[in-house]
Amino acid sequence: MSSMVELKVGLHCEECIKKILKAIKKIQDIEAYNVDTKLNKVTVTGNVTTDQVIRVLQKIGKTASNWADNEPITAST
Repeated sequence: MSSMVELKVGLHCEECIKKILKAIKKIQDIEAYNVDTKLNKVTVTGNVTTDQVIRVLQKIGKTASNWADNEPITAST
């Protein structure tokens, strides 16, 4: 079953974007992804959960929050 995860992530520079793209590409079962630098928004579509994507971003030092919320989200352990 496919789902769409939309997260707000700080996209400060080209290096940040490269790191995020590299990390997202390693997630299994993704169908598509998009990084919108103007909105600081990362969208991942596929057989993924919000927690999975947040954990991947946290591993590279990024803080992510659900697009619909204002508060940062931490992945469940």
